[in-house]
Parts: sequence; C-alpha cells; structure tokens
Amino acid sequence: MNWKEMSTLDQWKEVLEQSTQGGKVILKHSTTCPVSANARTECEQYLKESHNADINFYLVKVIESRHVSNQIAQDLDVKHESPQIIYVKNKEKFWTASHWSITKEHIAAVLN
Repeated sequence: MNWKEMSTLDQWKEVLEQSTQGGKVILKHSTTCPVSANARTECEQYLKESHNADINFYLVKVIESRHVSNQIAQDLDVKHESPQIIYVKNKEKFWTASHWSITKEHIAAVLN
C-alpha cells in the first residue's frame, strides 16, 4: 500500500467529502525535518505490516503544499503541526497525533 500524495485543494475537498464513506488518514510531512522523516517511516512500517485495508492514506508535504496543509487545519479545526497524522471520518477529525507520538504501535491501536 502506498500513500496517495495530496497537493491541491480540490484533492483535499474530495478526500474530505469521501470521508463520509470511509476513514481517511492524512500525514502532514515536512521533507526537511528528521522528526517528520521518522514519523513517515513509522507510518510506512504500519502500512507494510498490519494496516487496516478499509482506510485510505494520504501524504501532504507541508512545505511544497502549504495551502493544502493550512486548509486541512482550518477545515478540521486542528492546530497545524508537522509531522502530524490525522484520522478523518464523516468530515471530522477523529484522532490526531504529532511528532514522536506518531508510531506504528499508536497508529495500529487507533486504526485496527
């Protein structure tokens, strides 16, 4: 399973709308931050080992797609952090974690 990169506001609107039909996970990732690189590795390990196949996974690069990252924070009423993982269901934030709290064990405990 691979991440689907989200880089436009139209993609975000579609993902948000589709969250009424199934959960969506968004990783807000900084391509220049070692903590964010660690969080991405943890997410990829989760996807490789035991992921919930009913949930779609999206990656937003916060530097390259700042406008998308900001819109997500606004629409879901969450403080922007990077790295940050957000689980969206029914157009609302269901769960979020950031920085060193993003581990494959933590993700599995919420999503499986």
